[in-house]
Order: sequence, then C-alpha cells, then structure tokens
Amino acid sequence: MLENVVHALRRQAQSLTAAGLALGTLFFAASLTPSLIPRNALTQGALAGGCFAIGYGLGVFLRWLWRYLELPELAPRTRLIATIVTAVLCVAIAALFLWWATDWQNSIRTAFGMEPVESARPFTLFGISIATFLALYFLAYMFKLLALGVFRYSQRYIPVKVAKVVAITVAALLFWSIASQVFFRAAFAALEFSFRQYDALLEPTRKQPTDARKTGSPASLVNWRELGRAGREFVASGPHAQQISTLSGRPAMEPIRVYVGLQGGRTAQERAKLALGELKRQGGFSRSVLIVIMPTGSGWIDPAAINSVEYLHEGDIASVAIQYSYLNSPLSLLVQPEYGAEAGRALFAEIYRYWTAMPKDKRPRLYVHGLSLGALNSARSFDLFDIIGDPIAGAVWSGPPFASRVWRSITDGRNDGSPMWLPEFRDSRFVRFMNQNGSTAPADSPWGPMRVVYLQYASDAITFFDPRDAFRRPAWMDAPIGPDVSPKLRWYPIVTMLQLAVDMPMAMQAPLGYGHVFAPEHYVDAWVTATDVRTWTPESLAKLKRFLGEEARRAIRDGDGPYDDRGG
Repeated sequence: MLENVVHALRRQAQSLTAAGLALGTLFFAASLTPSLIPRNALTQGALAGGCFAIGYGLGVFLRWLWRYLELPELAPRTRLIATIVTAVLCVAIAALFLWWATDWQNSIRTAFGMEPVESARPFTLFGISIATFLALYFLAYMFKLLALGVFRYSQRYIPVKVAKVVAITVAALLFWSIASQVFFRAAFAALEFSFRQYDALLEPTRKQPTDARKTGSPASLVNWRELGRAGREFVASGPHAQQISTLSGRPAMEPIRVYVGLQGGRTAQERAKLALGELKRQGGFSRSVLIVIMPTGSGWIDPAAINSVEYLHEGDIASVAIQYSYLNSPLSLLVQPEYGAEAGRALFAEIYRYWTAMPKDKRPRLYVHGLSLGALNSARSFDLFDIIGDPIAGAVWSGPPFASRVWRSITDGRNDGSPMWLPEFRDSRFVRFMNQNGSTAPADSPWGPMRVVYLQYASDAITFFDPRDAFRRPAWMDAPIGPDVSPKLRWYPIVTMLQLAVDMPMAMQAPLGYGHVFAPEHYVDAWVTATDVRTWTPESLAKLKRFLGEEARRAIRDGDGPYDDRGG
C-alpha cells in the first residue's frame, strides 16, 4: 500500500511541467506584493497558495494546448533539463520575493499609520501556501480522475472527441452540483441559523428604555424583544440631550431613533408601515432634519455616522431604519440581493409619501444614508425621476460597494483629470466625493436643490474591487494615488483581482479611518457639507471631531456594543 502511494506521488512529481512551475511561481511572487489592506501570514499564505495553483493550472493548460496543436516539442532529455533549471529558478524567485514581503506589507502599514512588523513570517507563510496548493491540487486531481472515468465509459458508445467533451461536462456539472447543492446550501443554512441566533442575543449592557418617547419602550409600537441585536444597540445608544449640550454649549434636544427589526413584520411593507407609525408617535416629523437609513446586511448602523450628525444638529433630528437580513453584508449581497432593495423602497416610499403631504414650511429636511450594502440599497430605494418634482434634501453614502450602479455611473462620468478615488463630477452642484482630507470642491461652492455626498477611502477594496481588474489596470491606480495607498502597489493580471477579493473582507477590520472603517471626524465633514451646518465654528468642530474620534477608538478597543459589528 505504502509503495503504491509513493509511486503515485513520484508519478505526480514527474508530471510537473516547466510552464506550470514558471507561471505558478510568477503568480505566487506577484501575490506577495502590496495591495490595499495589510495581510497576516495566514491570509497571505492562503492567497499565495491559491495564486500558485491558478498559475500552475494555466501553465498546464498552455502545455496541453501546445501538444494539441501538434507544435514542435523538445527532446525528453532536454525537456527534463529545462524543467530542473526552471524549478531551481522558481525556488530562487520565490525565496527572493518572500524576503521582500515584509517591506511590502510595511509599506501598507505606513500608509495606514500603523506600526511596522519585524517580519512577514515567511516560513509560516510558505508552509500555508504549500498546504493551500496541495489541497487545490488534490481537488483538481479528483476532477481529472472523474473525467477519465466518464470518458472511458462513454467512449464505448460515442465518438472519442464527443466522449471527451461529455466527460469534462459531466465532471464539471457533478463538482458544481456537489459544491452548490450540498456544501453551499448546508453552509448558508448553518450561517443563517447562527446569525439568527446571534441577532436574538440580549446584551446585558443594553436595557430596555423606560422613556415613553423611545423605540422599544413599553409605550412604543415596536416590541423591544423584536428589535434584534443591531436594533437594540441603535435605539439604546447614542448621545443624550445633556451630552450634546455640554459639548456644543447650547440647548439641545433628545435625538429620535426609530428602528424595526425583522420580527416586526412578515414583509418589508409591514415593517415600513410600523416604522412610519412609530416615527409619527415620537414626533419625528416635527424635527428639523429627518434621515432615512438603510443598515448593512446584518441590520447594523454605524454609530460614527449617526452620532456625528446628531451632535451637529444638537439633537433636533430624527432617524428611521428597518432590518432586511440576518446575514452580514457580503453574504446578504450574495444570497439575498433583492431583500435590501425591497426594504429600501418600502421604507422610503412610506416616509416620502407622508413627508410630501406635509406643508413645505413645516416639514423637516429629508435625507437618506447608508454604509456599504446600506449605501447600495439606499441609492436603489428611489428613482430620481420620481422625486424630481419634490426632491429630498440630499444623501450621505459611505463606502459604496463596487456593485453600486449610481456610484459607478457618476465615477465613470467624472471630470477629466480627477482621480477615480476622489472624483469631481461636473460643476459639483449635485454630488461631491470626500475622503480623509475632505472634498476637492471649495466649501463655498454653490449647491443645487439636492446635496449628495459620497464618503470613501482609496484603500477600500469593497468600493474599488472590479472583476475586470483581472485583465486591465484599474483607473484608481493611475497617478496620483490615494493618500492611504502603498506607493509600491503594482498591477498584475489576474493576481491583482485576487488580492482585492481577499482585501474586501479584511477592509472591514482596518484601523479607524482606513479601508472600510469610517472615522467619525470624516463623517462630521460629510454631514456639515450635506446638511449645511452653520452653527458650529471651526474651533468647535475640531473639538467635536476630537471627542467623537476618541470615543470611537475607545469603544473599538474595549469592544463596546455599537462598534462590535462594524462592517455588518
């Protein structure tokens, strides 16, 4: 038995091709170069192993194509020597790039203001990459055995060339069926159950409000236990009137926060109607500002965004949101893409219908807001042509995902010479983009009837990922690059796209103010611009930014509830 295993391994080793080793090593080496987010040894090792496997597979395919076209080949001895020389060169290249990996990772950390690491742990990284490659190689080998089995059986009854096509097709369909119907379905069922259980947890630090004016209180139309984890965090946290007044030095009101969880209604329309009723009960339409929020996939609302605007308007503000999923944003976008759009349209329609029926001089200024998947669904919640006769005041959308059609259309139509990571759109009267350094438009530039502000970071892969990056250099890499992007970042076919795909989930764990984690001080600038705040002086705004920034960083460090699910 052992001899058979050794013989099989030797046969597989001898089957390694020079083209596969060369392309695999080039992909491996390119994967070690910097992308947008710092990577640890585990993530980098898995990425490098996957890239090597893809490069090797591509090399094997090119080798097969060469033989299939019956092009001239090297003599067996010459081919063996070429393979050995290629293998030696590949080892040297891999070792050199592993040596440089630490410097490359530190170039990203420097852009993020993080402490450099002493080592990228090249031996650990290399071991993980080998294990990843072997796992993928084993799957490919199983696919090959299955295809061969189908071919040998089918060629008895059909022509050989047809049998080859049938064998590959049957093997691919069987592998896909197993992956989608067995593995993915079971995985998603388990994930939905776990997220549902997680959502039902009651945190001991969050008690049911006793104030009748609060959502979830005994007098509320919304049951406290049906709010869900994210909803309870949202309505039970945030600044109080006294805290706002202490910081601003002026009288303040208690902000109104309305939230309806998934258990609040069977359909999005039922939850939207309940949210409208609760908003009316609390007097939300008598405030100066009203914000319709679309949360992230799990229902999370970024406290950095809402705390900022509540302070800026000294509590004279109301916000309303409904939950549409238990899953986090990437999973929700993957398996429930229609749920968020449906919920967004239902909530906006209810609020907008009531708002437009009010006298214009007695109604609040209406804004929409969303982060990440919430930004996508918020932009999809209304059609501009439906509200052009009575437009809302504006929007603040942060970290729009790459699938956002509105964002993509505006970004692609940016003015010549403006970078993709901070575009300028026409005369900046309708939409402006902001990052850590604010907007490129002067503060006194005139606005139109609506003010749309996009807050985005150049280091956010969730915003700047594009599958087409596999075959073309993305425009956001053109000079000048973003302030939070490594100057050593380069584009490589296929590999860069894979790097950005890995960066997407990691972007939600970046330091505050980078990647997909938005800092309250940057939200302050966005809300000041969008909602035309004029009551705060530059000195008081700087004080507010310091306070909110310190509060957010302390909460993240201590694992405080509202910041636990950042990224959603």
